[in-house]
Amino acid sequence: MLATIDVRTAVALPTLTLKLEKPLKMTSKRLLQVAPAAAIAIFLMAAEANAGTITYSTNAANTEFVSPTTGLTLNSSSGLAATLTFQPDVNIAIGVPSNINYGIFTLECDTCAANPSSSATFGAFSFDLVITDQTDGATGVFVGSSPGGSVAFNSSTVTLNWQPLQIGPDAANTLTGNFGSTFFNITTTSRIVAPNSGANIGETTVQGSLDSAFVNTAGVPEPGTMGLFGVGLIGLGLLRRRRKSGK
Repeated sequence: MLATIDVRTAVALPTLTLKLEKPLKMTSKRLLQVAPAAAIAIFLMAAEANAGTITYSTNAANTEFVSPTTGLTLNSSSGLAATLTFQPDVNIAIGVPSNINYGIFTLECDTCAANPSSSATFGAFSFDLVITDQTDGATGVFVGSSPGGSVAFNSSTVTLNWQPLQIGPDAANTLTGNFGSTFFNITTTSRIVAPNSGANIGETTVQGSLDSAFVNTAGVPEPGTMGLFGVGLIGLGLLRRRRKSGK
C-alpha cells in the first residue's frame, strides 16, 4: 500500500525550512561577529585564574625574641660573647604558589676564632615571627622555641622548632584579619649554622612556602579548558573574516 502525502503538507515543508534557516543563519552570523571579543575575554580570565601575587612582610613590631629578652638580637648567656640577630623581610611580592623565606638569622662570635678551645652558650629562648599579608589584610605568628646550644668558631648546635606549621587559609592561626584562600607554611626546624658557615657566613634562612586553598568547582572551568574554548572562538572569528574576504 502506497503512503499518501497531503499536498498542503508537501508545499508547507519547504516554506518552514526557509523560515528556520533564516534565524539560524542570523544566529551564526552574530556568533561569528562576537567570537574574537569573547576569545580575548576568556584568555584574560584564564590568565587571571592561573596567576596571582601576594605581598607579605615579617617586619612587624612583634617580630622579635620574646624570652629571655626582647628585640631582634639575642646575646649568649655564658662563655664567649656571641650574638644571634634576625633580619626580617619587607614587602616581598611573590607568585602563588612558591617557596619563600621569612628572614635571616645571623650568628656572630668575633672572639671564637681567637679562642678555638672555648665556646659560647645560648640558653633556652623563644622567637615570634609575625607574618603580615598585605594583600589579604591579615596577620599570623609562627612561634620558634629553642633549647639553646653551644657555638664555636666552626660549629653550632642551636636550633628552633616552629609552631604552628601553617597560617591560614581563612582565620586559621591568625592574629588579625582573614587570609582568604592564602596560607603560609614554615619548615619544622631552623638549624642555626656556625659563624663561619655559608656563602654569607653565619646566615640561616627561615624557609617556608606560600600557596592558595582555591579549588575549582564544577561551575568554574580550569584555566586550560578556558584557554581551549578561547582558541575555538578565535577560529570562528578567522572563519568569518575569511568568508567576508571571499565575497
